Amino acid sequence: MFVVGNLLSAVATVLDYVLQGVWLVLLINALLSWVRPDPSNPIVRFLDTVSDAVCDPIRRLVPTVFGGLDLAPLGAMLLIMFLRRFVVASLHEMAMRLG
Repeated sequence: MFVVGNLLSAVATVLDYVLQGVWLVLLINALLSWVRPDPSNPIVRFLDTVSDAVCDPIRRLVPTVFGGLDLAPLGAMLLIMFLRRFVVASLHEMAMRLG
């Protein structure tokens, strides 16, 4: 059973890193939106692509623009924080109980 515990622990760790990276991309993209960077820059295009992939489902479900502010990145960041606290922590706990 320790193999399954190690597998769950590894999955939880990788998931935590991915969620942390997406959260960081959302934060950087939100901060860059205030200064209007060059949209043809490949880094800016990457940040926009990742951010839009995460925020578009939220924008479709809930109207997130209030007074010209798009609150979808904030909602996505809160959802990522919840997933890290609940799903990743639960996977780590399950891995500890199995291993």
